[in-house]
Amino acid sequence: MADELQSRLRQLPSVDRLLQSETVGPLITRYGHDPVRDALRAALDAARQAILNGQPIAPDEQALLDTAVRRLAAEFSPSLYPVINASGVIIHTNLGRAPLSERARRAMAQVAAGYCNLEYDLAAGERGSRYVHATRLLTRLTGAEDALVVNNNAAALLLVLTALARGRAVLIGRSQLVEIGGGFRIPDVMRQSGARLVEVGTTNRTYVRDYAEALDPTDTALILRVHHSNFALLGFVHEPALAELVALGKQHNIPVVDDLGSGTLLDTASYGLAHEPTIQESLASGAALVTASGDKLLGGPQAGLILGRADLIEQLRHHPLTRALRVDKVTLAGLQATLLAYLEGKATQEIPVWRMIGAPLAGLVRRVRRWQRALQPTGVPMRSVASESPIGGGSLPGQTLPTRALALMVPAPNVLAARLRQPDPGLGPPVVARVEADCVVLDPRTVLPEQDAALLRVVRATLEAGG
Repeated sequence: MADELQSRLRQLPSVDRLLQSETVGPLITRYGHDPVRDALRAALDAARQAILNGQPIAPDEQALLDTAVRRLAAEFSPSLYPVINASGVIIHTNLGRAPLSERARRAMAQVAAGYCNLEYDLAAGERGSRYVHATRLLTRLTGAEDALVVNNNAAALLLVLTALARGRAVLIGRSQLVEIGGGFRIPDVMRQSGARLVEVGTTNRTYVRDYAEALDPTDTALILRVHHSNFALLGFVHEPALAELVALGKQHNIPVVDDLGSGTLLDTASYGLAHEPTIQESLASGAALVTASGDKLLGGPQAGLILGRADLIEQLRHHPLTRALRVDKVTLAGLQATLLAYLEGKATQEIPVWRMIGAPLAGLVRRVRRWQRALQPTGVPMRSVASESPIGGGSLPGQTLPTRALALMVPAPNVLAARLRQPDPGLGPPVVARVEADCVVLDPRTVLPEQDAALLRVVRATLEAGG
């Protein structure tokens, strides 16, 4: 038995012999000598292990080369893909949150292609500031005295607490000690900043008098209000209005910071949703600083926005942590383009998040009918169903919009959903659907009309291949 095993092992070629194969030359040209050599070694190691585990026949050279090719293709393929979001979740955190407008994508590509005036004053011919590219637009749109952009809203809050409250107390209501996606917890951020957390009130009911009783004029640095993000308080509940906290803060010269999370500039109530506090409203209510995300309801690239009093923003701008949290030229270009759409009154026409939120139900019904007609030749049973599209992304918790979706009635819906998610560069982007009531459900609200052709191509090919 040992002799047979050794005989099968000896049948395996050496790495040098494989490297001399005619098919290896093009691989070396494409991937380089060392990666190809390593892939061949890995293929041989796997083959040896298979023989030691009892495989009766040693793979031939072609089989080993094929294994190496697959390894190289997997190693050199990107892991980040564009996908079509047919799940119905508008701000899908796992799918990159807000898709960017064509204007934002074009602006980002332009500055990425070469040099730009990121920190150069073209008029003066000298060093400038990267922050001017978004500050002017943010202040004009919101009425803030000044503004600063960092790399996300968690960074914005961390910077505010570190710069303004390190070693001192920050008052926060117990109902606002939230955890959002990825295990991100407000208390952890506060501890990291060096600020001292002072919990106020109870989980379900907190009054302004609770803040007043906890306040120490010599030790309290800030009063912090945090958006509930992905949950809602219902029933026997109470929280003080922002204006009440601002009035209390003014009595003791203590700034109030309003962490909005989503940070919308438009009124969500006009779309049949609950009202989400806008940045403008928080500033008008007297918040000294407002923090918000750039890639949720704003609809821009990932960024953290800090808006409010000029003296406080100036402190933040010169804090050492700001440099570690700053955004690059591509982000600023995308954010500037997104804000220009708001300034021009074109946000609802250009920004995908608002196009999706504002999509009329009648239009969704018509698109589902077109999808159904296009997919009927596959022979798969399907029907149009009434459903709901969540806003997602920690925005408007529990809020949904009525939608019409296409339900594919297949024997193994989870298998089909998994196959739709497999990338095929020759076919189109992966499609992320949802499985509901033993059907694969495709929601047109989160599929932009210009993506319909690609969606149908991928779904049809997958169904015709056996789903």
